[in-house]
Amino acid sequence: MRSMALAILTLAPAIAVSAQQELATPHVGVGATALSDIANLPVARIGNDDLLGVTVYDAPELTRTIRVSSEGDIWLPMVKQPIHAEGLYPEDLEKVIATALTDNHVLVDPVVTVSIVEYRSRPITVVGAVKMPVTFQATGNVTLLDAISKAQGLTDNAGSEILVSLQAPGADGKPATLVKRIPLRGLLDGANPSLNLSLQGGEVIRVPEAGRIFVVGDVKKSGAFYITDGSESSVLKALALSEGLESFSAHKAYIYRTEDSSGSRKEIPIELKKIMDRKSPDVALVAGDIFYIPSATGAKASLKTLETSLGIGTALGAAFIYYGTR
Repeated sequence: MRSMALAILTLAPAIAVSAQQELATPHVGVGATALSDIANLPVARIGNDDLLGVTVYDAPELTRTIRVSSEGDIWLPMVKQPIHAEGLYPEDLEKVIATALTDNHVLVDPVVTVSIVEYRSRPITVVGAVKMPVTFQATGNVTLLDAISKAQGLTDNAGSEILVSLQAPGADGKPATLVKRIPLRGLLDGANPSLNLSLQGGEVIRVPEAGRIFVVGDVKKSGAFYITDGSESSVLKALALSEGLESFSAHKAYIYRTEDSSGSRKEIPIELKKIMDRKSPDVALVAGDIFYIPSATGAKASLKTLETSLGIGTALGAAFIYYGTR
């Protein structure tokens, strides 16, 4: 009997401590347990159409996932008024929900947690000369290089700059679209970290294709050549890209350049032989130029014939890529 009494006295403190711990630990409802298994995304301000996980401890009937409405509100059972969630951080919304449950006499001292289950309010779109155009949600810290990586990188014919359209306050205080031009080489070199913009969501990133020059006539390889990396092109570079002259050519060549919005082209004659003999300076070419080298014996082709042969305005066929000098 004495040994049994000692055993009871020994166990009594442990039983008391266990009971105190059970009373101090809040009970989590079935719904709350289910929501705790949902991955909580990086914390950011809540926006319209985001999906929230709302957990009210010891109240499984209130624990649920809720989609934020287009007006920025959420609704909870037994709460008469909508709860505005847009623009709040999850921890701020937790306090608002707890206050609403208390004011509506639903619970006396509610314990609420809010997690982000899915973002839909922070889209970033990447289009243009990328390998896989994509739209994704900005979660956590997202930079311009991160966005390009999401699009699986740039194609070989990417131009010399990236255009980032974003929303910013206008002169009247209302949201306005601002376009930032980011030089591609500077971004990739990393020499200026400020070019790697921090993205918040709502941005549209467009990577334009590089401009092209068109070479046709008495050359070994006619075609369209991309001008990438911001490099300039010229008559001598165009001849190199087209693998040189096919035969003895005329001393003169012609550049056809678009001069106005109507699309009409101006003819610019150049002294080709003097340029090749280094007796005259090289002539710059700009995107959209047609560089035409007639043969010494043949008749000069019309501009319309040249455009048709190059497929300008229709399908160009295979285009040769000009990377430029670094």
